[in-house]
Amino acid sequence: MSKRDYYEVLGVSKTASDAEIKKAYRKKAIKYHPDKNPGDKEAEEKFKEAAEAYEVLSDANKRARYDQYGHAGVGGAAGGGGFGGGGFGGMNMEDIFSQFGDIFGGHFGGGGGSRGPQQFRGSNLRIRIKLNLEEMVNGTTKTVKVKKMKLAPGVTTKTCPTCNGSGAQVRVMNTMFGQMQTQTTCETCQGLGKIADKIPTGANAHGLIKEEEEISINIPAGARDGIQLSVRGKGNDAPFGGTPGDLLVVIEEEEDKTIKREGDNLHQELYISFAEAALGTSKIIPTVGGKVKITIDKGTQSGKILKLAGKGLPSLEGYGKGDMFVHINIWTPQELTKEQKEFFESQLDAEEMKPHPTGKEKTFFEKVRDLFN
Repeated sequence: MSKRDYYEVLGVSKTASDAEIKKAYRKKAIKYHPDKNPGDKEAEEKFKEAAEAYEVLSDANKRARYDQYGHAGVGGAAGGGGFGGGGFGGMNMEDIFSQFGDIFGGHFGGGGGSRGPQQFRGSNLRIRIKLNLEEMVNGTTKTVKVKKMKLAPGVTTKTCPTCNGSGAQVRVMNTMFGQMQTQTTCETCQGLGKIADKIPTGANAHGLIKEEEEISINIPAGARDGIQLSVRGKGNDAPFGGTPGDLLVVIEEEEDKTIKREGDNLHQELYISFAEAALGTSKIIPTVGGKVKITIDKGTQSGKILKLAGKGLPSLEGYGKGDMFVHINIWTPQELTKEQKEFFESQLDAEEMKPHPTGKEKTFFEKVRDLFN
């Protein structure tokens, strides 16, 4: 199911200020807050949807990428395979409260304060994958081996004796104004509320051990150099069974020897002989969708550009595809046989062989302009 526009979700215009976006999100959050809609799954999804929209639009960099590339540029798709690092499909209410709790003020219990032991999340891992143009256009599946921290089998835990499972330590200090009480994260369990009871050999103090895992990554059509995909739950495990981190996959474009990319458009050089230019010919050329046959008219001049509509890359915004531009170059032979040299010498004064520009020929700058129109 396609995702709704983030501005539409919050009910604001694309020119909305940061204050307007925050106000709109607070209104939606209060309306669909779980405390106000107990057991209502639809309200919970709308609450998460609003949080996802605010997470992107409240960040200047993410908002700029979203305005330029849409959901593809910021990872709006939840689950493995969406672009970027965004998406709230794997987040629970605790995650949203901890990230945006200040938005709710004092309206609900989710607005802040102590919520018991922390639910630790494993750290993210980042890898790079190279794709050729065909893989970028059509999408592909890559299988990679990743070394990650995993919860060792046989790890057991017990309640932290320092905080008695609360995850926090309370300290009382005597001051000239009387006793003051402060609450800090438990130094023994780091806020987890529990500590290791039994740790297998080779595991660290949090019961984690480094192991290699084979992971399949679905890369959607239209990926670009520098785009980041997020595979949820495939990062490092969290201590004692918390939420695993994500595997962040950065796409690198593998340079093609023949075809060059410029945004969604593709370019390639095609060399033809004098004879082919004069008589006309047909050529088989490679494209990202397979080989195609093109026709070169007789009398073709060097520098002519042929446009193959829709033979480029899919737009990140989802609006069709770019084009393929074939740049025709006439190859001047550097060595001639005696017969060939005599032929060209005999044609030096031939009227048909002399340049006869009509004035309708496009200049270099006109050709460049046409590429972007």
